Amino acid sequence: MSRIDELIQELCPDGVRHVALSEVADYSSTRVDAANLDRTTFVGVDNLVAEKGGRVDASYPPNTARLTAYEAGDILLGNIRPYLKKVWRATNEGGCSGDVLAIRIKRKTRAEVESEFLYYLLSSDAFFAYNMQHAKGAKMPRGNKAAILNYRIPVPPLEVQWEIVRVLDKFTQLEAELEAELEAELEARRTQYEHYRAEFLTFKEEVPRRRLDEVAVYANGKAHEKLVVDGAEIPLVTARFISRNGEANRYVPLADVLTPGRTGDVALVLSDLPNGRALARTFFVDRDDSYAINQRVARITVKETAEMNPKFLHFLLDRNRGLLKHDNGVDQTHLSKGQVTGLTIPVPSIEEQNRIVDRLERFDGLVNDISIGLPAELAARRKQYEHYRDRLLTFKELTV
Repeated sequence: MSRIDELIQELCPDGVRHVALSEVADYSSTRVDAANLDRTTFVGVDNLVAEKGGRVDASYPPNTARLTAYEAGDILLGNIRPYLKKVWRATNEGGCSGDVLAIRIKRKTRAEVESEFLYYLLSSDAFFAYNMQHAKGAKMPRGNKAAILNYRIPVPPLEVQWEIVRVLDKFTQLEAELEAELEAELEARRTQYEHYRAEFLTFKEEVPRRRLDEVAVYANGKAHEKLVVDGAEIPLVTARFISRNGEANRYVPLADVLTPGRTGDVALVLSDLPNGRALARTFFVDRDDSYAINQRVARITVKETAEMNPKFLHFLLDRNRGLLKHDNGVDQTHLSKGQVTGLTIPVPSIEEQNRIVDRLERFDGLVNDISIGLPAELAARRKQYEHYRDRLLTFKELTV
């Protein structure tokens, strides 16, 4: 029997009191002047990291003179698109934007609820599922502030809370250390992949060269206003979508798509506001009518008459130096149609293209495929942690 089980058997054998969050906590009611904040104390929704990643320093100042204040120990939640799971337990005092909720334990209940224990409850998958269930809006869902305060939480004795926090803190530290080791190995594998990728895509002078518009057709994407999340019909391929490995968070109705992606299309990032760093990243469309593209992405379709493997073109265009030279690293860059279609590319024999694609796909799969190797192990570790945490935070409810 674990120490937690012993404490539960000793202190609350018949169950644990469950209450609405509002009984023990509320939203911060204090305010702070923006002039008193800096990049380390201002928290906007953009510098809360998705998937419970905490926070990073702000990259822009507040846009209002007075903000909601937070204190050390408050739980800060990103209130836009709750499915992004943005949450942080404050370790200092500061101020947050209106899109961030600062949840503070009430003074009268601080002897009943440990701040770190509440953080673990509000960073659980169960809470985020509840939050999305009650969110308002389809285009840009927001957490329902009233529903959040109605979320029911267990309130075991403080001794139990402390022990659970101790165990989860230790487990989190061990998980972070293991993930750091796996990430280091994965980064070494990525470096190896980039070496071979550059080698495979370097050709001698005798290999024929063609302008891109000789072998492929260029089409711009379009700006989409009719965005949906629930009941979505087709994911929108954006610069963020491509730079984050195809994780869609915006969708459009299929009826609003003029030219849906077809198998073999290459989606090419033209610009990524506000800084252009995702320029010339590519995404390979692997099935018909599976994606729409927005105005900052171009669709490149190999001509039927061209002897070119579309996936070879995908590898060739991704971070292509001939395209990246147009990015000065300072100003926002948007690749023009002429810059893309005028790019000169090597066109080896179709047999050589197929051989290169086969080799790069193997390397690419080993590095990026979530079902293979280290990425799968990382995912398994995270899933194991979530399962373990959920078990520790689940209590039999006391019946009165």
